[in-house]
Amino acid sequence: MAKNNKYYILFIALSAALGGLLFGYDTAVISGAIGNLTEFFHLSPVETGWAISSALVGCLIGAFFSDFLSDTFGRKVTMFITAILFILNSVGTAFPTSFTMFVLFRIVGGIGVGIASMVVPMYIAEIAPPKRRGALVGNYQLAIVIGIVVVYFVNYFIALQGDANWNLNIGWRWMFGSEIIPSLLFLIFIFLIPESPRWLFHKGETSKAIAVLQKLNTAEEVAQVQSEIENSLHQEDKNQWKHLGSSMFKKALFVGIGLSILQQLTGINAILYYAPEIFKSLGSSTDVSLLETSILGVVNLIFTLFAIKLVDKMGRKPLLYIGSIGMTIALAAVGLFIYFDAVGNWVLPFLLLFMGAFSISWGPIVWVLLSEIFPTKIRSLALAISVFIQWVANFIVTQFFPTLVENQWLKDHFNGAFPFYLFSVICLFSLFFVWKKVPETKNKTLEQMDTLWK
Repeated sequence: MAKNNKYYILFIALSAALGGLLFGYDTAVISGAIGNLTEFFHLSPVETGWAISSALVGCLIGAFFSDFLSDTFGRKVTMFITAILFILNSVGTAFPTSFTMFVLFRIVGGIGVGIASMVVPMYIAEIAPPKRRGALVGNYQLAIVIGIVVVYFVNYFIALQGDANWNLNIGWRWMFGSEIIPSLLFLIFIFLIPESPRWLFHKGETSKAIAVLQKLNTAEEVAQVQSEIENSLHQEDKNQWKHLGSSMFKKALFVGIGLSILQQLTGINAILYYAPEIFKSLGSSTDVSLLETSILGVVNLIFTLFAIKLVDKMGRKPLLYIGSIGMTIALAAVGLFIYFDAVGNWVLPFLLLFMGAFSISWGPIVWVLLSEIFPTKIRSLALAISVFIQWVANFIVTQFFPTLVENQWLKDHFNGAFPFYLFSVICLFSLFFVWKKVPETKNKTLEQMDTLWK
């Protein structure tokens, strides 16, 4: 591949991945604000969970309609819609006149996240050469992580700008309002990237599709890629639902849904959303808890970079094995320290181990697999279903984590350690799921996924 093609593809992938950055920014921004938000609106534990998980209702809605939007209007227009939703969300959550208004705009932002979580990795996979697809789609997860890290530090520095009373009334508004900056950047960069050539061929706009392919591939590769795309499109059926009943497609969809659920049931989002509150419950001050949360974000970023470097060399399954083992050990250790009141300086290192293990495996690798494992006839529908189920699992974990923590019976019997024991057992199960059910997809084209499941 010519060097100019290589850099152009990277530019496209990174521009689209800004949608992932907003995904991370939007989902993690509330972690620094939730304490003051709870006090400002006088929220109960259930309402506190709803303040966070309401965005996930929007994610469900966005994921549900993502296949229709991307297929009808194209990947580029759909990403434009998500940018507008992110802008509305940043303004509305910064200036709510009531808790209900806050929740409504959280849902608006969640719709943007839900759409982006399906269309962005699919778009990147469609413009990426097979040998670089893992790394390029991994940039989506990298962007999510960068968004999380950036907003952790933004929250930390905003919190330093005033006293407790200022943060209670003003600080959390700045945290939510700061999202407008990356939202506007995403909006601008969408205008600079091409439409997916696969979607253009699908809509019969052959000349435009070939023009895009010529920018993405060498002259020798254009005809071959065009032929592969057109052949695969001939196999597509507009009524993808009827194919889900065949054993081959059911097997692929089962793996996609399984990966989506297990990614959330590792407990990653409970820790991402509630990290400052977890650290405060273990004795840290507000400032220190935000700084410790920021350290978690940095580890997340570093190990995601390792994953992107290794995914096309080691393959998908070996990294998932490493992650499952590391997460199981880390969460079991955290649970033991909490149970025996031996918190001290031990909890943070093991939470960092958990974050590193997740970030080199189940964070980026699941998105890579979801973007590539499905056969042509069901790809867009199966991806939309898997992402939808992923948000359902995310909602369940996020909504009920405060209840698990505050439940008196669980406190009496597990001393606050139960959620970590539960997540540890699920991480152990994820190891066996990958071993038995997940295929290796390294170096395979999207068109070869049909044979993978036969």
